[in-house]
Amino acid sequence: MKFDIVIKNGTIIDGTGLPRFRGDVGIRNGQVAKIGRVTDTSGAQVIDADGLIVAPGFVDLHTHYDAQLHWDPYCTISGWHGVTSVAIGNCGFGFAPARPAVRERLLHMMTRTEQIPFESMVAGMGLDWDWESMPQWMDHLDRLPKGVNVLSYVPLNPLLVHVMGLEGAKSGRRATADELQEMQRLIHEAMDAGMMGWSCQRFGQNSMQSDFDGTPMPTDLVPDETLLAFADVLGERGEGFIEILNSTSGKPGSSNQGKDTLFVEELARRSGCPVLYNAVAALDEPGMEKVHLRALHWLDSCFERGLRVYGQGVTVRAPYQFTLEHWNMYDTSPAWNYATLGSREERLAKLADPAVRERMKAEEDILVTVGVGGPIQGLIVQDTPGHPELACYRGRTLGEIAEAEGKHHIDVMLDIGVAGDLKVLYRTSELASTDAKKIGELVRNQHVMPGISDGGAHTKFFTGGSFPTDLIAWLARDEKQITLEQAHQRLSYLPAQAAGFLDRGFLREGAPADIVVYDLANLKRVPEVDYEVARDFPANEWRRIQRAEGYRWILVNGVVTFRDGVCTQATPGQLLRLGKGGEVYVAK
Repeated sequence: MKFDIVIKNGTIIDGTGLPRFRGDVGIRNGQVAKIGRVTDTSGAQVIDADGLIVAPGFVDLHTHYDAQLHWDPYCTISGWHGVTSVAIGNCGFGFAPARPAVRERLLHMMTRTEQIPFESMVAGMGLDWDWESMPQWMDHLDRLPKGVNVLSYVPLNPLLVHVMGLEGAKSGRRATADELQEMQRLIHEAMDAGMMGWSCQRFGQNSMQSDFDGTPMPTDLVPDETLLAFADVLGERGEGFIEILNSTSGKPGSSNQGKDTLFVEELARRSGCPVLYNAVAALDEPGMEKVHLRALHWLDSCFERGLRVYGQGVTVRAPYQFTLEHWNMYDTSPAWNYATLGSREERLAKLADPAVRERMKAEEDILVTVGVGGPIQGLIVQDTPGHPELACYRGRTLGEIAEAEGKHHIDVMLDIGVAGDLKVLYRTSELASTDAKKIGELVRNQHVMPGISDGGAHTKFFTGGSFPTDLIAWLARDEKQITLEQAHQRLSYLPAQAAGFLDRGFLREGAPADIVVYDLANLKRVPEVDYEVARDFPANEWRRIQRAEGYRWILVNGVVTFRDGVCTQATPGQLLRLGKGGEVYVAK
């Protein structure tokens, strides 16, 4: 038998940006064995791709499936939307290195900042871990059944805690010479085991993504000198990749953002490696209409100066749908941070307290609303479950209600929320502009990777993992702002090559057969607007999801994982360990 699977008569888009063509793909032993015309199909499974697109699976460099991978090998929702390789350990969050005494604390770090339920992590991962070091974590990942390929950054939060202790790591103090040397050694050790570089978030004292107790994360306050020393590790090795969520103010065009970009440039210079800067957004707010053009100019200028700085583009149309039970995205305001911490009873009391409200209103101007759904007055009251007396507010913005009732819009939000026992569902506007022309300008730039996914995080109000489907169906098919060739180059080839796993992200003879076969005319997210609620997390926890329609077959390493949206239960995913020189090796 010459081939295991033959994909016949498809329109092939190979991911490199070259023009599409009609042809066949022969797969043998998990790899693409032939592209063109395949006549020998004896004994092979034949996939009839007539009228369908055949393309490389998508690569997502910004996910938080570190915990979910333990109970969901397919890393959904990403796996439903054609993603075949994910990077975990983003924004400095992860579970290694980890001494037994800090295990629960590392789980708690994920609960507010990334909105992953603690009970689900305990039930899905347990606390009797079989790893402590980062190489042991990689071996653990290797043993897990996987429906997608997995890479891992070195997450700096647990690294700082491991070496400096929790109090020292969260203090923002400089590491001692011995501590710094030890952390550099551990990064070397981790990368020797195949980890792809390191990641962190830096939001400063009033972090937009704070710890479970409302305090900043260790990396929010880590000194510049420490991160530059970590960049030196990558420079010494001549390999690696940095992911950074870096904004002390979150206000595009502010002086602090200028300082942030200069620091990112220095990381790229010191490391000699690519840096993924999160995030680059197009905005519609007054005075912000050209922010994305300034960001693109900066990215272009970095490459002109030999600095490989890529922007993570906010391309997905995915508003937040949230309640005050779980909302944490206004943590840049100390008053909002205080008011939304604690038990339900404590939150209800604080949110009803006039003095607390006055502080919340006074600090509205320092809230980061860009990228979290826009100004508060634009929030829509979407649902008022269990409270028919509040139904009159459904479908109206807080600004409209405030004008009608002669109230401040924050009082309106909190009055309705408290009366609804914190279960009132609010809907933001989009995270950023939905002007197809502006988003097209972002994605056509070769220094921007589409997203932003955050797959596995913010599970109770965000579905960013649907971004590949949205990009193809909306921006390429419907709006024609980019070609399909450009879409697939940005979704697969660009992130894979930039991150250093050079054998994936394209269809080429000898490459792993990570492939999507889809019906372009019928590709869509389901539901498109109001998310589905699924109770599919351990400990009977729920999340908001968007499924996909139109993907006829999804293959990972030459094995079908989804057929018409139905999971085959196959787990052919591999742990990708990055080695020197850009080769990828899979531990046996």
